[in-house]
Amino acid sequence: MNTFGMVFIAALLLAAATRLWLGWRHVSHVAAHRARVPPEFAGEISVAAHQKAADYTCAKTRFAMTGVVTDAVVVAALTFGGVLQWLHGVSAAWLPEGVARGLALIVLTGALMTLVDAPFGLYRTFVIEQRFGFNKMTLGLYFLDFAKSLALAAVFGLPLVAAVLWLMETAGAWWWTWAWAVWVAFNLFMVAVYPTWIAPLFNRFSPMPDPELKERVERLLARCGFKVKGLMVMDGSRRSAHGNAYFTGFGNSKRIVFFDTLLARLDPGEVEAVIAHELGHFRLRHVAKRMAWLAAASLGFLWLLGFLVQQAWFYQGLNVQAQSPAMALILFSIVVPQFTILLQPLGAMYSRRHEFEADEYAAKNASARDLVSALIKLYRDNASTLTPDPLHSAFYDSHPPATARIARLQKA
Repeated sequence: MNTFGMVFIAALLLAAATRLWLGWRHVSHVAAHRARVPPEFAGEISVAAHQKAADYTCAKTRFAMTGVVTDAVVVAALTFGGVLQWLHGVSAAWLPEGVARGLALIVLTGALMTLVDAPFGLYRTFVIEQRFGFNKMTLGLYFLDFAKSLALAAVFGLPLVAAVLWLMETAGAWWWTWAWAVWVAFNLFMVAVYPTWIAPLFNRFSPMPDPELKERVERLLARCGFKVKGLMVMDGSRRSAHGNAYFTGFGNSKRIVFFDTLLARLDPGEVEAVIAHELGHFRLRHVAKRMAWLAAASLGFLWLLGFLVQQAWFYQGLNVQAQSPAMALILFSIVVPQFTILLQPLGAMYSRRHEFEADEYAAKNASARDLVSALIKLYRDNASTLTPDPLHSAFYDSHPPATARIARLQKA
């Protein structure tokens, strides 16, 4: 094992230990505050609802900690355990050197990872979500969704990976710039086609049936100077009791999608306030900014991959003798998360700032009081904890803690 191998082991252990420590802190903090509803919410959320949220949060976090250990073991098995080298031997026995062999290696690795992850997905849905009354899926629907996801991965993902492998083999030292252009174009394409081609494969979408609510939302859109192709209601209750709303698409494909579970819980003014918040993300260009950051980061990572793919020590340090573009892609996807864990709080902080800004936009264009009321209902009905561990929240949470968010809105 060379120096890089030892550095990687240290990074893998440190990343896993950090995630486990943060999870332990979160469970301990939430459990310690389980008995009492925070004073700011005492009149709106019952002790029973608060305790359900605490128990739900602790169950999810403990399960995630199990996943952290499993992921570390799988990474060690793939690299130092020789599994990746063995999979290379399998693909080499089937196919001659080239793009097809590289694609086979990536498919075999992906299939193995899917098999490892499958029991976790089943447990998450049919044990944890079921226990707390959120799961509405049958086993048949679950596996139908799973099959559709695999088919979409094959239809869209395999051509993308094949194109990148081809560029790595034929485009010379600057292949990574061409691969970056392909990656950005692919992401824009997926954003464009998702609302009309992909989402309907999993859910039914129908026009908003309530004419009064529809008119109210359309007035809000007109005030904000925003045009969308449609106001749609999604049958989210077919799979889960959680409620949400979101914007999707861009250009002429922009849509506002409401979960039917959300509309069943919120008053018209509260729905308007939630949509005003989502409008804020678009009006303040949060979506465009995040896509720009993603594009910039992917360019940097592809440049790094362009360097590492030529370095023998990169493969040898991870106990792999076979050097190929496909193997480099797999190893890179394994290595990067272990070294970038400390960037996660920066991304979470950036996202939380956007949430505060969108709340401010909603308070100016709708009712801050209605948004507060809607958020409290969503926290209660989705069993979101009101007392997260501050450090865990700062590290992971894309949305601000409930107390901080509500306090700002109440000032508005």
